[in-house]
Amino acid sequence: MPNKFITILFLGDICSTLGREAAKKCIDIYKEKKKIDFIIANGENTTHGNGLSFSHYNELISYGIDAVTNGNHFMNVRDALNPDLNFENAVRPYNLDPSLPGVGTKLFIHNDVKIRVTNLLGRVFINMSLSNPFYDFEKILKETGDDEIHIVDFHGEATAEKRCFAEYFDGQATAVIGTHTHVQTNDAKILNKGTFFLTDVGMNGAYDSVLGVEKEGSITKTMTGKPAAFNIPRTGNKLSNAVILKIDTKSKKVIKFELINDIYL
Repeated sequence: MPNKFITILFLGDICSTLGREAAKKCIDIYKEKKKIDFIIANGENTTHGNGLSFSHYNELISYGIDAVTNGNHFMNVRDALNPDLNFENAVRPYNLDPSLPGVGTKLFIHNDVKIRVTNLLGRVFINMSLSNPFYDFEKILKETGDDEIHIVDFHGEATAEKRCFAEYFDGQATAVIGTHTHVQTNDAKILNKGTFFLTDVGMNGAYDSVLGVEKEGSITKTMTGKPAAFNIPRTGNKLSNAVILKIDTKSKKVIKFELINDIYL
């Protein structure tokens, strides 16, 4: 028989070397402390802040991460487009072109508990060719069972788009967790019909940075519009953003949540 409760740790966007170090530290601290059963992490910035290589994917798995989600940088590393590489526990945005390798939704089994992880890209301010995530998720729901805990990583820029998606599917998903902006928002809540929602879980990366990128290039590009190098810090303090969800395996609802916003030396 399944356990009565299951606890899931969801890590925000992992950004390059310091992000990987922060994610590992977070897992080392909280896995035993909070009795974490299953770990999900957004890995789309893991390789030099711009994609996910196969070697870095395997590194994340070695930390104890069970499922790795992606985002708009999915195609920025060639490994992701190589069908011969087995990103077995990775999920890429479902609403990208279906000819791409990988899957956009995947069922995991942990101690007889079914956990489905779905990855979707928002379309507001995301300059890519994408199908409609609302219609796509309706299709996914029709093809999946109601005996699954369903965690959605909605990778998007616009806060309103994320909230509208969560409200539309309130009661049908266990949790809708936003990623992409690298800033943890202070609006974690359980919606009226029971779906947990967080606009953005944040990032794992350089604390003294602009969204994980060195400040100088970010400021130059933003202030002047001139091309500038977006270098990734390799040393310094590390920020870890995540959320812990305690879920009732019978109702498939979140009954307790806790945000993580830690700084590691």
